[in-house]
Parts: sequence; structure tokens; C-alpha cells
Amino acid sequence: MIDTLAIVGATGAVGRIILEQLVQREFPARRLKLLASARSAGRTMEVAGRSFPVEELTPDAFTGVDVAIGSTPDEVAAEFVPWAVERGTVVVDESAFFRMQPDVPLVIPEVNPQAIGRHRGIIASPNCSTTQMVMVMKPLHDAARVTRVIVSTYQAVSGAGLAATTELRDATAAWLAGDVEPRQVFPHPIAANLIPQIGSPRPGGSTSEELKMILETRKMLEDESIAISATCVRVPVANGHSESILIETERKLSADEARQLLAAMPGVVVVDDLAAKRYPTPRECSGRDEVFVGRIREDGSCPNGIALWCVSDNVRKGAATNAVQITERLAADPALLAGQGRAGAAVKG
Repeated sequence: MIDTLAIVGATGAVGRIILEQLVQREFPARRLKLLASARSAGRTMEVAGRSFPVEELTPDAFTGVDVAIGSTPDEVAAEFVPWAVERGTVVVDESAFFRMQPDVPLVIPEVNPQAIGRHRGIIASPNCSTTQMVMVMKPLHDAARVTRVIVSTYQAVSGAGLAATTELRDATAAWLAGDVEPRQVFPHPIAANLIPQIGSPRPGGSTSEELKMILETRKMLEDESIAISATCVRVPVANGHSESILIETERKLSADEARQLLAAMPGVVVVDDLAAKRYPTPRECSGRDEVFVGRIREDGSCPNGIALWCVSDNVRKGAATNAVQITERLAADPALLAGQGRAGAAVKG
């Protein structure tokens, strides 16, 4: 049981889903505190039939808060997380700002729950595209050790925020009507188009999103030797990220063995019957918390390759749900909540 839980960014799209999850999962907290920017402070939000005031995100807002779930941009997390940790709050942070700091555990509860107890005040939740890939890699890695991954993502506009979803809707209507398409969020038209850049350029020709998938995967699986090639593409889909993945393993896996391993993985659902046209699609998986996988087959281009297709709701398991699952672990175990103490807590900029 947690005495006081704060949700930072409560009025945002992911923050609202976090609140829904807390109600649906009957989260064990005595008190709930909603925090947001000064622009949103003073509003009220209804949670489980009760009205809660939205308070301004300030240092003193964390006084008496045991755990905070943060769903904010990186620059906001960089500022508020140190405030919280200094006041004894454990922060489950969804931003990218702290993920790769050595003393900050990066956690998917089904993959590396043992990392939670290593925290020193901050636990990071991984990137949405990384999360679903690692969920399907984990059982194959445990069984046969993954040596190489080639992944191409098909990422929905919801990953770029509410304004991006609005732009897709309005741009699609304009494109169909032959009108000028609005474009404020994306560098190119998104309607009936693909944009092979998510994030900023990085040395070597990768983008920041692609680099996240490489570095975060190795950190969570604790294996720096895994070779990973990622290409991240924004697609005109409202919600739900899809990925085409080729996974090479040290020991050969048959498609049937891989299918059985994936079906046994908590949080993964296998939908795989090509003859019956059954495989995951974003529209069918939107609103669900699991990672869905299909098109599982041996890849003939390499001796030990398994090719597959996976889909996940990026604002749920890729963001809100994963953070809530981490917080549930903290609530269930006082030793996990205590972590490794606060001396030298990771709050570097």
C-alpha cells in the first residue's frame, strides 16, 4: 500500500490513461495527488467518481508524496524529478531524460523486475517502440540467446502527441478533398504518406528514436553484445505501433518453438494464423495492454533467424500501463520502495 501517490502530467493524454488504469486495476493508494503545469492548475478532474484538484507542479508539491508517476517532456522531467527525489519521493519517470544514466534502472516488469530494487529514487520506463520489441525478444533471449536484431517500426501518430493525432485527421480530410493539408507537427505531409524519421539526427545516420531502441534494449537485457539495426518510420495510423523484426539467436529455434515461448511470455498474446488471415493489426490492438505477435516464421536469409510481426498500443503498454505496473510492484513490497537509499541519487542534468 502506498500512502500518497502523485501523477505528474495528469491532464495530458497519457496522464489520463494512467488515472483510468489506477481505477481499473484498483491501485492500492490512500491518497491521490494530481500535478500539472501552471496553465492547468486550478482545474478539477474526476477519478472514480470523485473530483480532484489539479495542483501546480512545484518543488513543495512533493512534500509527503511517496511515489510519483511522471508523464512529461524531457525538459520538464529534468527539472521536477530532482525536486521529488530530494523530498523522499520515488519517481517512476516516462521521459527519456534519465533512462541511460547508469544508476537509474530501466524497467519492463515482465522483463527485468529485479532491476526495480536497484533504484535510488528514480525508475525509468522505456521508449514505447523499445518496450514491445523487448517483450518479444525476452523469451527468445532466455531460451536461445539473441545475437542480432533487425527491426523496422511503423509508428502511429499518437506517439507524437494529441496535436499529431489531430493533424492526421485534418490532413487526411484535406488530402481526400484535394485541399491544402495542415502541417504543424510533422516535417512532411502525414496523410497517405510515410516519414522515415522519428527524432533528431545522430552521428552515423541514425535518429534519436533508433538509438533509443538500441541502447535501451541492451541495458534492459544486460547484454551489450546484441547487434541491433533499427529503422523507425512514422505512418498514417492513429494509434498502435507495429514492428517487423528479424531476430537471430545463438541456438536455432524452430517457428513452433518460438511460438510456444512467446505464448508463454506474460503480457504477450500470439495471434498467428496466416491461412485464416489472423495476425495483429493496430486497430484491433488499440486500447489493449498486451503486446501482440504474429507472422512467426523461420527466416531463410540466415541460419538461426526468426521473423515476426508485433503490435502494441503505444500509449498503454508503451507508456501508461508499464509505469503503473512498475508502481504496483513498489506498492506491493516496502523493500522495493526503499530501493538502495538516496545517497548519491541519480538526479544529474
